Amino acid sequence: MPESHFTTLDLFVLIGYFIVTLAVGVSFWRKSRTVAGFTAASGSLPGWVTGLSILGTYVSSISFLALPGKAYAGNWNAFVFSLSIPLAAWVGVKWFLPFYRNSGTVSAYSHLEARFGKWARIYASACYLLTQIARIGVVTYLTALPMHLLLGWDIRLIILITGVATTLYTFVGGIVGVIWTDAIQTIVLMLGAVICAGLMIFGLPEGPGQVFTIAAEHDKFSLGSFGTSLAAPTFWVVLIYGVVMNLQNFGVDQNYVQRYHASKSDAEARKSVWIGSLLYVPLSALFFFIGTALFAYYTTNPTALPEAYQDPARSDSVFPWFIISQLPSGLTGLLLASIFAAAMSTISSSLNSTATIVLNDYYLRFKRPDAAESSKMRVLHVATLVSGVLGTTIAIAMINVRSALDTWWLLAGIFSGGMLGLFLLGFLSRTAGKASALIAVAVGVLLIMWLSLSPGWEGALAPYASPFHGFLTNVFGTAALLLTGLLVTNFLSRRSAGVSE
Repeated sequence: MPESHFTTLDLFVLIGYFIVTLAVGVSFWRKSRTVAGFTAASGSLPGWVTGLSILGTYVSSISFLALPGKAYAGNWNAFVFSLSIPLAAWVGVKWFLPFYRNSGTVSAYSHLEARFGKWARIYASACYLLTQIARIGVVTYLTALPMHLLLGWDIRLIILITGVATTLYTFVGGIVGVIWTDAIQTIVLMLGAVICAGLMIFGLPEGPGQVFTIAAEHDKFSLGSFGTSLAAPTFWVVLIYGVVMNLQNFGVDQNYVQRYHASKSDAEARKSVWIGSLLYVPLSALFFFIGTALFAYYTTNPTALPEAYQDPARSDSVFPWFIISQLPSGLTGLLLASIFAAAMSTISSSLNSTATIVLNDYYLRFKRPDAAESSKMRVLHVATLVSGVLGTTIAIAMINVRSALDTWWLLAGIFSGGMLGLFLLGFLSRTAGKASALIAVAVGVLLIMWLSLSPGWEGALAPYASPFHGFLTNVFGTAALLLTGLLVTNFLSRRSAGVSE
């Protein structure tokens, strides 16, 4: 690639985007100087802005780079995850959203303490914190890839710069700045993706139709096997994984709960969920189409892709290579800005929600319930900085992973810890108590540990390894926790009734 490909115009576009983003964040500094403003925008935002923010939370560099990478190396199997979102959104709007809007607290986990005791709140919030730190790491790593390819800098240095910049931006803007810049970043991201897809398909020797011809020859639009195997990512495995993970998003994810509270009315909150969730389905399809178009493009232009990127293990790097090697001056900067837009949207949301949990579920609950406003703001700021450091460390550890998307899905399944099951137990059963919940969590955690750790067993332990695909870890963990809780509750109720008789 010529050294001059990244032109002065590209640099101006990229720098200009950062200036605008930081300006938006700084402009909301005054509105984020209180706890209510920093964590919930004081319940003042319209639904369309919050909806674009929810979309931005869904669409990160995981989507922008990893989804095209999956489609390029394989097919559209992972798109089945997106197909599950409307069902989860309907459940979220009908039950979860009004539940949280009426709860009177910004924390997604305080009600678990009321139902099962403080241990339940600690368990769920700790699972959430682990999940978000992992997500920050994956997103930061994927953001650093194109800049590493473009500038040749050490990827660790780029990860460090990205982590510091995003953490400081979140520190200044609070949730108000996060949501408004999410909206801007989401628009930039969609514009960049559409332009890139158009350039790919019109750059084929025989025109746009060649994408579909080549894709059909290689079965690139397949949604996966419709078989009943639980050891492979079949259509059904990915679908049930998507249903559980998206119910978890709408039901127990602090990112979403804060946006429920940030909306200025119940109607606007409902609107935000539908805008964010329904827009993601076609947008994710666009990202998968980009991956398929990449495959067609490099099938017809094989010499344009360096041999190093022809390894399936490097599929996440193919789209960044196209951006830096094929796009005209100015558009390279726009696409890089789009990638950073996706990353900053997700990272800033995760940092803000993580800080909110640290304040509400730990500091105010166990250390200083009567803390002054200044002390609360100090905790929010310190928690934001610490989360940024931990996420950046995870990003460095991610270097050279085979598939960032698979890695993220597996980490999310493990760290989620079946906390959706605990939430549903309290939500669906009025009689489930502390004992039922404790036994249920113990069973769920043990099952998740077996599903997560046993695939690496060798020798005498090999016959006892899990035969199930990793996507089912959280599915089975959630189901086991919920069913165990319901069964134990029923048993204890019958026993209590028998004793009273």
